[in-house]
Amino acid sequence: MNYDQAVAYLDRHIELGWKPGLERIHRLLDLMGSPHLRSPAIHITGTNGKTTVTTVAASVLDAMGLKSGTFTSPHLERVEERFKVAGEMATPEQFARAVADVAPFVDLLEAETGERATYFELTTAAAFAFFANEAVDVAVVEVGMGGRLDATNVLESQVAVLTGVAIDHAEYLGTTEVEIAGEKLAILKTGGVLVTGDLSDEVGPAAARRAEDVGAVRRTVGRDFRVEDLRMSVGGWSFDLDGIYEQYDDLYVPLHGRHQAANAAVAVAAVEELFGRALPPKAVRDGLAGTRVPARVEVVGRAPLVVLDGAHNPQATDALARTLSEEMPAAGWTLVVGAFRDKDIYSMLAPFAGLVDQAIATAADHERAAEPSDLLMALERVLPGIPVTWVTPVRAAVDLAKEWSQAEGAVLVTGSFYVAGEARTALLR
Repeated sequence: MNYDQAVAYLDRHIELGWKPGLERIHRLLDLMGSPHLRSPAIHITGTNGKTTVTTVAASVLDAMGLKSGTFTSPHLERVEERFKVAGEMATPEQFARAVADVAPFVDLLEAETGERATYFELTTAAAFAFFANEAVDVAVVEVGMGGRLDATNVLESQVAVLTGVAIDHAEYLGTTEVEIAGEKLAILKTGGVLVTGDLSDEVGPAAARRAEDVGAVRRTVGRDFRVEDLRMSVGGWSFDLDGIYEQYDDLYVPLHGRHQAANAAVAVAAVEELFGRALPPKAVRDGLAGTRVPARVEVVGRAPLVVLDGAHNPQATDALARTLSEEMPAAGWTLVVGAFRDKDIYSMLAPFAGLVDQAIATAADHERAAEPSDLLMALERVLPGIPVTWVTPVRAAVDLAKEWSQAEGAVLVTGSFYVAGEARTALLR
């Protein structure tokens, strides 16, 4: 199986969507010889910040001289972005081998059960095959959606992370933060450690109860570890970290948004708890400084300034708007936005009021994408008094936004990782 055949094999399973339940993935991995159990793991869930925490934790592990394996989703441009070892994306050959390793067992599973595996189940299994092939020391795995019924919840992870909880995917996970938290907290295993980011007054007690129920230790930001002396730096944020086991000073994370310092702190705490001890301070400094997370307030163009961000729920767009106001206050923004139909589009757009001067609705090449005409109506209602239009595809919308902005302006592309991914392909290639 070559690269193109591997991509085509996975693509034939896209139309199955999300099928809750762990029976298929458990059986598939059993047939494969349980590659997911061959290394210790950090398992990460949360409404926002999962990929950043995953990436920072892996970068610290690599700086310690270990070999990390990471699995994240979704991808921006190429599916193999989901699979990394030691910070490097799987090569086309490595990706094809991992899918080829999985395919015959998928055939056995489907013949045995009469059910087809989903795209996410296949990519999850392929990630574990890739990690086994590369003999990683630690797997750092991001939940796809929720936690309890997510395919990654086959892990027997020593450390579980909950970055935070907000309303998202309500049709699958629940309509309140506490209901959603219950789904996410289900990744915590008996006797493990739960590391949490900033949680609401409702969700915090739910996390404490879950930890108590399974005999787990809970470590939470602001109590067991905390960011100190946070200060804006060129291209990111500098700070000190009072960790669980050690004080780490003079840290720098090259990511825009003051919330990224808290994400980095959660990641370091998770690695501390994996070992149950302090980490080498130089490894923490080097790991944070080497972190790169595309489409998180990512600057991809100048004259005009072009920023990509995958914010796709109200909590994320609020953080994005605050980041732009704080770090790039002089910019006059042209907004390019596309979103999925199931999103709370009006609440997502609200934080941009007073920030953007003009807006363009668009749609990614995805079956769940909202119609640009519907987004246009939302823009007119939530951001009244500014020029708005709609254009597809994303590439054309970005071109128009750059034309509107001219060299001295700024373009923000957001609303979906799929929109950000298509824009990134167009702008960087």
